Amino acid sequence: MQIHEFQKVIEDTYLEKDRTRGVAGTFVWFVEEVGELARAIKGTDHDNLREEFADCMAWLSTLASLHGVQLEEVVGKYASGCPRCRHIPCDCVEESAVGTDPT
Repeated sequence: MQIHEFQKVIEDTYLEKDRTRGVAGTFVWFVEEVGELARAIKGTDHDNLREEFADCMAWLSTLASLHGVQLEEVVGKYASGCPRCRHIPCDCVEESAVGTDPT
């Protein structure tokens, strides 16, 4: 399944409910799913891990649709590899994401 096909299925299935819930409420559901993914990553149940990745993709897709963003178009940002250094694999110096100022 292509990304645009997946997004269309999620829209056809859930978009009206998601619009009613609104972006803020939908984002809360997405964050909850990311938390479930975090727990699955720490665990040993591979089937649960796969399920949580799927759920995160579905909620991310819904958020994109609510904002009029087509995921298949925006993933092009990574088509040439790292968007900063443009290399595959990335040659950027890695900084810790924990406790750093993102600005």
